[in-house]
Amino acid sequence: MKTKFFLLTAATIFSVSIFAQKTTVTANKTTFGIRAGVNFQNINGKDGEDNKLQNDLKTGFNAGVNAEIPVGTDTYIQPGVLFTQKGTKWENSDTKIKLSYIDIPVNLLYKPVLGTGKMVVGFGPYVGFGIGGKIENDQDEVDIEFSNEHSATEGATFKRMDAGANFLAGYEFSNKLSFQLNAQLGLVDINPKVSGVSNDKTNWRNTGWGFSLGYRF
Repeated sequence: MKTKFFLLTAATIFSVSIFAQKTTVTANKTTFGIRAGVNFQNINGKDGEDNKLQNDLKTGFNAGVNAEIPVGTDTYIQPGVLFTQKGTKWENSDTKIKLSYIDIPVNLLYKPVLGTGKMVVGFGPYVGFGIGGKIENDQDEVDIEFSNEHSATEGATFKRMDAGANFLAGYEFSNKLSFQLNAQLGLVDINPKVSGVSNDKTNWRNTGWGFSLGYRF
C-alpha cells in the first residue's frame, strides 16, 4: 500500500505540472486560510487472526491552516498543516482509542465559479505524525506510545507515521467563508510489528470523514 501512496503523490504532482504548463495565470494570487471542523473516524482492517475489524466511529475534531497557490485556470495546489483527532470505538465495548496527529495534506483543487461563489473539489495525499493518544474505558486509561515494533507483552503502541489520500468537496461564498465535506483513506498500517511473531496478520488503518468551516484571507 505504500506503493499506492507514492503513486498518488506522483499523480498529484504530475497533474499540477500539466496545469501549470498549459495555463497562464494572471489575476490569481496565493491566499491563506483557516479551517476547523468535526471528524468521524474509525480504524479499519484485520486483527491478528485475519478477521475483519468491526469497530464503531469515534467523534473528534480538526483545525489548521492552509495556502492556495494558483497553478491554472480555477486550479490550485493547497498545502496545509492540520491538527486532527483520529481513532475508533472498540466493537461491543466502551473502550476507545484516541489518537492525535499533525497532518500535512497537499491537495489539488478545482474551484470554478458557481453562482455568487465557487464550487470546491479536490484530492491529494497526506502524511500524518502521531503526537499523542490514549486507550481508555470506564475503568482505566493508558497513554499510547509510538514505535515501529513492540513485544507481544506490550500494549498501547502504534506507529508514529500515517499516510494516505484526501478527498474533498464544498462551496466557497463570495465573503470568503466556506464549508467542506472531506474523506480520508489511510494507505499505510498504523499497527507496529510484533517482535518474534512471523504470522501476525494485523492490519490497522485510519479512515474517516467529516465536515469543516473555513475562511480565506
